[in-house]
Amino acid sequence: MATRPEPKRHFAPEPLSPPEVRAMLRQCSDRSPTGIRNKALIAVLWRSGLRISEVLALKPADFDLVNETVRVLHGKNDVSRTSSIDPETVALIQRWLDCRKDYGFRGAPAFCTITGSADGKLVPGAPLKGNYVRNLLNRLKVRAGVEKRVHPHGLRHSHAADLAIEGVPLYVIQQQLGHKHMSTTDAYLRNIAPGAVIGLGRRRPSWDVADEGPSS
Repeated sequence: MATRPEPKRHFAPEPLSPPEVRAMLRQCSDRSPTGIRNKALIAVLWRSGLRISEVLALKPADFDLVNETVRVLHGKNDVSRTSSIDPETVALIQRWLDCRKDYGFRGAPAFCTITGSADGKLVPGAPLKGNYVRNLLNRLKVRAGVEKRVHPHGLRHSHAADLAIEGVPLYVIQQQLGHKHMSTTDAYLRNIAPGAVIGLGRRRPSWDVADEGPSS
């Protein structure tokens, strides 16, 4: 009798805090081209909320660094959208794109390989693989002393949680993440950003039953 395969284990979302992501970013070299590229890539994942497949498909022309936006031409279900990026991330992208020009890559993705492999299986200017990014994040988290699980989609979770805690309207978060339905975003945030309700009472306008005057 055939045995049934083990059910796939699902972990609860575990967003990273801003200090945790910054600690990982600090582990990337500020001098080597690889470090400059990786720091920009991680910042885009974290601060735009794009999916890993969307980030790795970006071309340099998809970035509008003046207006601080990034254009996704083929998102989930082949839907295009424009997402926002912040000035700090813009600066990291600009530094990488300036560095990238020295290699003369043409037609290559924005985040591409810099050197090839001795066996010729990897050539300069090739698209980065998702496994490379996953392994990179795991190395950086160990160096940074981060104990949570870290993976590319977790940075998307972290971005959504940050926006919720900052009080960004739900419909804006929906557009930023590229969700087709607002109900998807609502369910998404219920899972990953319970911290958004912590301290909510302290932020609401104060009131006192005594201000209502005597009851009739």
